[in-house]
Amino acid sequence: MSFSLHHRRVHLASRSPRRRELLAQIGVGFDTIAFRDAQRGDPELDETPLPGEEAAAYVERVARNKASLGWRIVNWRGLLLQPVLAADTSIEMDGELIGKPLDVDDAQRILRRLSGRTHRVLTAVAVSFDERTELLCSISEVRFRKLDDDEIARYVASGEPMDKAGAYGIQGRAAMFIEHIAGSYTGVMGLPLCETAQLLKRFGYPL
Repeated sequence: MSFSLHHRRVHLASRSPRRRELLAQIGVGFDTIAFRDAQRGDPELDETPLPGEEAAAYVERVARNKASLGWRIVNWRGLLLQPVLAADTSIEMDGELIGKPLDVDDAQRILRRLSGRTHRVLTAVAVSFDERTELLCSISEVRFRKLDDDEIARYVASGEPMDKAGAYGIQGRAAMFIEHIAGSYTGVMGLPLCETAQLLKRFGYPL
């Protein structure tokens, strides 16, 4: 089942301003679904990695759960029946997942760890519509140049790292830290547009 061409919109299950900007970039109209506080207790929204869970499996599970819950919310609230798009981004280094920093000290610790090294950025995108969910995952490699403590401290003081996986935003000041990228720039931002477009087209979205 595909949705009407007269309703060329999706429900975005994310509060990320970067994901909103990226959807707008490719001309996708959207309405935002915000999970209520009570629903944050839902086990499906638990973003704690499972024991032994690999990075790709983790972001895929979280993105799929967000999209599926978003579709149920569409039905519970009687919202317009249009696809729900969700995504999840994480960073992996040395086999360990690195999420958003807990505080300023944690942000500095993460950036010191990334300094002078290559890490992987994994972003899974999921779309749910009519009880059907499909998913794609983008994996990119990013190499930081060597950072000194002063520039790390200045960057953290800007506040930019605090709500971002890996404590940096490639579209912001952290662009000056990055020597090389292999993969999807928009995937590193948090929504790989190639994979997103592919998924939406599977559901009949005209792109």
